[in-house]
Amino acid sequence: MDTMTAHYFQPPLPAEYRGQSDEVLRGRIAAAKSALGKRLLILGHHYQQTAVVDFADFAGDSFELSRKAAAQTGIDYVIFCGVHFMAESADILTEPRVRVILPDLGAGCSMADMASLEQAEDCWEQLRAAAAGRKIVPITYVNSSAAIKAFVGKNGGAVCTSSNCQAILRWALERGNHPQVLFLPDQHLGRNTAYQMGHPLDSMVVWDPQAELGGHTAQRLERADFVLWKGHCSVHQLFRPEHVDQARRQDSQVKVIVHPECAWEVVQKADLSGSTSFIVKQIEAAAPGTHWAVGTEVHLVQRLAQRHPEQKIKVLSDCQCLCTTMFRIDLAHLCWTVENLAAGKVVNQIKVEEPIRGDALKALERMLSIVG
Repeated sequence: MDTMTAHYFQPPLPAEYRGQSDEVLRGRIAAAKSALGKRLLILGHHYQQTAVVDFADFAGDSFELSRKAAAQTGIDYVIFCGVHFMAESADILTEPRVRVILPDLGAGCSMADMASLEQAEDCWEQLRAAAAGRKIVPITYVNSSAAIKAFVGKNGGAVCTSSNCQAILRWALERGNHPQVLFLPDQHLGRNTAYQMGHPLDSMVVWDPQAELGGHTAQRLERADFVLWKGHCSVHQLFRPEHVDQARRQDSQVKVIVHPECAWEVVQKADLSGSTSFIVKQIEAAAPGTHWAVGTEVHLVQRLAQRHPEQKIKVLSDCQCLCTTMFRIDLAHLCWTVENLAAGKVVNQIKVEEPIRGDALKALERMLSIVG
């Protein structure tokens, strides 16, 4: 079964958690976390609300956090303050006895939902027919469901992150004589990375899962080196080339740094482009007085501005560039989750069953074998 289904309904929180002040919730979370001690690990994604990140044992990007969880010993529970695919990855990488929990089951990812297992399998069969014996290597961004990771793992491909995408694509292009890469589910990361590696835009096509042959002729598909899934991040899609132009008009000293999930036109106008970790490291290393316009999720940008008052940091656009599903996880949901654990009750466990778990692990392990 495609694990993207049947995980989005979150019942309302009990009345005792609704309407409580942040101060009260903070105190209750701290007490329950202390009672659980080293048995509990709390992970906070960079895009999470700062009030929640304050309770995280580790903060970072999705795969970095899953690896942190897998490296810990003696833990029984992982509360992943992120979205569903992140909790799935943590469950795949940690020991079977470790239970992974998502504080709000409604915290999904629109990008991950843009590629279902059924659609990927249909695409695979159509590409194989069109490619006339050409080897196809599937690659999926870590921002995908466990079912898509399993599809990729079963068909000899690998997972990538925004940090290592170039290395993974290079590996894929060495898998035989002139192979074709099927890149899921974010067209922008695939396009931006392949273009940065020197591949022209006309070597790429976008696969529309709603259209026969993805919206192309068999001849066009046969010629394409990269088949990019028609998916995107709802946050990074909001940034436009005109936002870069506006930032430069408003501040002649500004440096524009954006995430590669942004559109190609935005990345081309920016000074720098890279993963969330890359953005954080660039700003941390910058000289005092540096001006930044940052094209990524607003909570991270605000947190960077607070941590680096010696620099001028603002979000690239004034539009509401926040991850609304990540925003669902708040102090109330975290409090409900950790207090239930302290009372011996596991709520909202995310568990990836076999054979999906095993095949998805193959794709993750291939990535790790390539990049370490």
